[in-house]
Amino acid sequence: MNKRAGNHSIIYALCKVFTIFILCFSLAACATVPLTERKSLSLISDSELVSLSNDQYAKVLKESKLSTDQEEVQMVTRVGKRIATAAEGFLKESGAGDKIKNYKWQFNVIEDDKTVNAWCMPGGKVAVYTGILPVTKNETGLAVVLGHEVAHAIAEHGNERMSQALVAQLGGVALSAALANQPAETTQLFMAAYGVTANVGALLPYSRLHESEADRIGLTLMAKAGYDPHEAVRFWQAMSAQGGSRPPTLLSTHPAPESRIEKIKSYIPEAMRYYKK
Repeated sequence: MNKRAGNHSIIYALCKVFTIFILCFSLAACATVPLTERKSLSLISDSELVSLSNDQYAKVLKESKLSTDQEEVQMVTRVGKRIATAAEGFLKESGAGDKIKNYKWQFNVIEDDKTVNAWCMPGGKVAVYTGILPVTKNETGLAVVLGHEVAHAIAEHGNERMSQALVAQLGGVALSAALANQPAETTQLFMAAYGVTANVGALLPYSRLHESEADRIGLTLMAKAGYDPHEAVRFWQAMSAQGGSRPPTLLSTHPAPESRIEKIKSYIPEAMRYYKK
C-alpha cells in the first residue's frame, strides 16, 4: 500500500468514527415531544434548567409589581392548578411520568396592563400579565393561555431553543460553562427561550413549529382540565385583532394569521375526546 492510499484509509476511518460519534451524540441528545412524537434537540439536563428557572423566576417576581387584586390572583391560581393537574396526567399517559418530579407549580399575576403576555419556565414557574386578562375575558379564555404556555414547558421547547443557542451562538459549550463564562448572554438567551423577552434573535425561525405544537398540546390540556377547547378560536381571533403596528408580546415572534386559527380548528376534534364539563 502506498503512502497516499494509506492516508486515504486513515481519513476514511476517522470520518467513519466521527460520523458514528455524531450519530450517537444526536440520538443521546434527543427528546420526544408528547403527542406530536417529534424528535427535538435536548442538550441541557432538567436539573440545570430547573435551577436556573428558580433563580430567574424569583428575580422577575422581585423586580415586578405583583397584582393585589384577589379576584384576579385567585382565578389565575384556580385555572393554573387545573391545567397543572391535566399536564401531569398528560405526561403520565405519554410515558413521561418521571418528568413530573421536576414541577413545583407556581402561578403569579404581574400587574402590567400594557403587556399582553404570559409564560411558563421549567419546573412550572408561571407568570400572567394583567394586560392579557381583558383578552381572555373569562376562565376558559385564561385556560387557553395557560394550557398553551404549560404545553411549551412539557414539550421542552425552551430546552430545545436553549440547546440550539448554545450550539449556534455560544459554540456548543455546556450550560454550566456558558453561565460561568458568559452569564449575562446566557441568562438573556434563557429568558428569550421562555418568552419572557421578545428579542429571540436567531431562535426566531423555530418558533412557528413550537407554536403549532403548543397550540395542539394546549388544547388537549385545557380539555382534560374541563375547559371547552372551542374557546381557543375566539381567543386567538381576539389576539390577532390586538395586532396593529405593535402586536402583543405573545404574538411578537409568531403572528396569529388565519392559517394558524384554521390549524387550531383542525386540532379541536382531537382535544374534544378529553373534554368533560
